[in-house]
Amino acid sequence: MPTPPPPPRQPAAYRYLLVGVLGLLVGLIATVMVARAIQARQDPFPEALMHVMDRQVQLLQAAQAQNRCSLADSVPRTQTLRSLSNDVDLAFPGLKDSQAFQQHASALRATLNQALAAPPADCTAMAALVEKIQTDCRACHQDFR
Repeated sequence: MPTPPPPPRQPAAYRYLLVGVLGLLVGLIATVMVARAIQARQDPFPEALMHVMDRQVQLLQAAQAQNRCSLADSVPRTQTLRSLSNDVDLAFPGLKDSQAFQQHASALRATLNQALAAPPADCTAMAALVEKIQTDCRACHQDFR
């Protein structure tokens, strides 16, 4: 009885393709793992604080755009911003000895203190407050971003 012929061999191209796809998969997994490790070492607090403060300013702008400029609309946002401004020094510990950074942080706190001492009673005053807050923020970001 004759022996059956050996099965046909697959061309080498299939093996190279398989090894290439496997290499890409391993490379992708390694890249994701390295990216996660780098991300885990970064402190999310500074960016989160800036996002929350920016959102509070956006809410003040939205209230003003909707002509909702009563004390009930502006004071809670201003209080939140003032409270968050206390943490700016904690969020950027490397800048705590910087005179310019401290001046910018103090200017923002002063603006918010004035706004809480004499809250904006109409939309014109609220627009001026939002502009002053944004000016204080822009000045700091221009120097330290």
